[in-house]
Amino acid sequence: MKKITLLLLCLLTSTYLLAQKPSNETISITGKVVDANTNQPLEYATVVLKNTETQVVSGGITDQTGSFNIKNPIGTYEISVEFISFKTIKYPVQEILSNKNLGTIKLYEDTSSLDEVVFIAEKSTVDIRLDKKIYNVGKDMTVKGGSASDVLDNVPSVDVDPEGIVSLRGSENVRILIDGKPSALVGLSGADALKQLPSDAIERVEVITSPSARYDSEGTAGILNIILRKGKASGFNGSVNVTAGDPKNYQAGVNLNLRTEKINVFSNLGYNNSRSPGIYDSDITYLTGNVVDSIRVENRDNERLRKGFNANFGLEYYLNKKSSITGTIFVRDSNNDNVSINNISSFDTSENNLYNSLRIQDESEKDQTLQFSLNYTNNLDDKGQKLTVDLQHSASSENEFAIITDTNPETNTTNELSIDNLVQADYVLPIGENSQFEAGYRGSFQDLSSNYLVVAPNLDPAYNPSNNLEFIQNVNAFYTQFGSKINKFSYLLGLRAEITNIDIQLLNNNENYNKNYTDLFPTVNFGYELNDDQSFTLGYSKRLRRPSSRYLNPFESRESEVIFSKGNVDLDPTYTNSFDLGYLNTWGKLTLNSSIYYQHSTNNISRVNSQDVRFVNGKETNVIIRQPINLASEDRSGFEFTANYNASRKVRFSGSFNYYQFETEGEYTYNVTDPNNGNLTPITQNFDTKNDSWFTRFDAKITLPWDIQSQTRVFYYGPKNDAQSEREGILSTNIALSKDILKDKGTLVLNVSDLFNSRKYQVVGYAPSKENPTNITDQTFQRRMRQVSLTFTYRFNQSKNQKDRKPAGNREDDGGGDEF
Repeated sequence: MKKITLLLLCLLTSTYLLAQKPSNETISITGKVVDANTNQPLEYATVVLKNTETQVVSGGITDQTGSFNIKNPIGTYEISVEFISFKTIKYPVQEILSNKNLGTIKLYEDTSSLDEVVFIAEKSTVDIRLDKKIYNVGKDMTVKGGSASDVLDNVPSVDVDPEGIVSLRGSENVRILIDGKPSALVGLSGADALKQLPSDAIERVEVITSPSARYDSEGTAGILNIILRKGKASGFNGSVNVTAGDPKNYQAGVNLNLRTEKINVFSNLGYNNSRSPGIYDSDITYLTGNVVDSIRVENRDNERLRKGFNANFGLEYYLNKKSSITGTIFVRDSNNDNVSINNISSFDTSENNLYNSLRIQDESEKDQTLQFSLNYTNNLDDKGQKLTVDLQHSASSENEFAIITDTNPETNTTNELSIDNLVQADYVLPIGENSQFEAGYRGSFQDLSSNYLVVAPNLDPAYNPSNNLEFIQNVNAFYTQFGSKINKFSYLLGLRAEITNIDIQLLNNNENYNKNYTDLFPTVNFGYELNDDQSFTLGYSKRLRRPSSRYLNPFESRESEVIFSKGNVDLDPTYTNSFDLGYLNTWGKLTLNSSIYYQHSTNNISRVNSQDVRFVNGKETNVIIRQPINLASEDRSGFEFTANYNASRKVRFSGSFNYYQFETEGEYTYNVTDPNNGNLTPITQNFDTKNDSWFTRFDAKITLPWDIQSQTRVFYYGPKNDAQSEREGILSTNIALSKDILKDKGTLVLNVSDLFNSRKYQVVGYAPSKENPTNITDQTFQRRMRQVSLTFTYRFNQSKNQKDRKPAGNREDDGGGDEF
């Protein structure tokens, strides 16, 4: 057959190894496969070697640079090089007695095959690059019918907590990009927006723990780059998927693609209608000295109803064989209803009931996003010289209205509008065969307004959180980097300069805050290939964390009368120096990828609990205020490993383990107000602490009788303590079953998320400190309960098991420019 799949190649190679007589004399056949029109490397091209004496077939595939290195016994071989939709090259039969380099092999596009059936890859793989790890979502059944948050929560090194906050290696200071750029898809509230982006729209996730100078310096823990499916295959093809689940989870998605020689049209359409019940229970013990004064119990039932539509339309036009223009439009419109029913009781030390209340918050929320993007790509010559220019404009609005029914009823309204613009240019210049120079500019400009209004007849004016915030942030960045490969050693050195200008206005209080700073961010990445199975990477990068508008906005949450969350308008950025040492090794069927990392942060942003005294229902009450502050420093170190074991074609196991320890130093001084006379009492809180934590995953994929695919994933997050809290360990289990139907054009997936309904966060918090607490809060919260869903996917003009290829005009990795 013309196109030999990777699976068949592996089977043939195994046959060859069993059939060939042992020989101590082996030779290496090397080379590089590129597109003849664009000179871009062809990854996953197939090199087939047929021994004309034994008739045994062997070979290999090319890596991301288009290179291959095949070791075989000496002999007489017929060699051919193949790639989907390209013309095959065959070499004459030749006797090979020593190492042979075939040089650069140029394949020409086979225009007669443009209308052939398209192949889409679905296998889950891990690809290691100098500056990142790439996790292909592939055939991951446990995220079918889920969202982008579910996809991220299944990526090694990543965790998503019940509030939707994403962390990398235990740190929340992570930057989330879409296709290599800041995007309106993340929205004003990143956690909620990610829950509305369907998992089916995601092709892969790049985990960048040691980012090169090409990337923004934002994100001290690193970067998560979500690459969306864009449909790069020839002809007209697509897929339709629908999901039904309990609790209520209705989703529908359509992915369509049409590609000819001159244009590529792609689209992703999605609709969701879901209900997510959750709980938040807290027992607050009030102390005077070491004596219990009273106990307040809050049992809160939350229900989040989401209904939304999102669409992504794109048109890529090939100006010629070397350049193209791509325009995309993204639209999102969602309507959410969040209902919180809080049963409140208060008791004295003899358990006599002092007070009962029912506090109901009914909040409606409307989010809308419109984003336009334009990309120009020009492969300037046949040697890899390249220029790309990106323009992006987006407008995101979020409007919330909440009615709170209680002894003291109130309403609150939030209206936010963010206008974001992005200008980016990147230039790549190859130098010789193994070196590359890059330079570029990125300008990001955000103008956000937030109007928050609380109306309550009995609200103390001194504690009215209403405010009107204007936030302007402009960042101009320039970068350059140079990389080269010398035999088995490779390196990538870069420097990025960023000029940040921030202007904050609190219109209600007539307060202005201006923060301007210019910083340099060096990056260093090394790689060494010990042999074909073992390699090392070493990376260093300087990063920062700018406080977002939500961290700066001083409005207070209103779901509870005694527990508030708010921002801090006077936050400064955090700076982090990161070091990462990685090791990759393959032993037959087992692959191990491991890392040791260390991070030192100054001016670290941490969320802390402080106390205040307010009148609640006519009584002086200690309240807890949770807000971010700048601490002096944090040191974080740890190690992680990911292992994959393919026991057989029908049984595959994988697992990951991450252990880290952190040490924080710093003090925080704040004032407690006496509500009777307004006097201020300063309290100094020490946050010096040293602790550790860990989390692990185990994944088993097994083919059952009747070709039913099963997948089981177990996740455990170990206990974690800091200066003000103690959190218990968390265990959750997901299972899924998949069956192909309709002659492999359709697939049914039954997915059970959190099988034992055990993903509950149990935290004990101390305010102001563990040593001298006046409040001890025992909390249990669960954002989403066990979910059962059934997903049906139908593909037309697609096969589910083979590799898609990208068009000749733009063989990019969709997220970060050329990979060195």
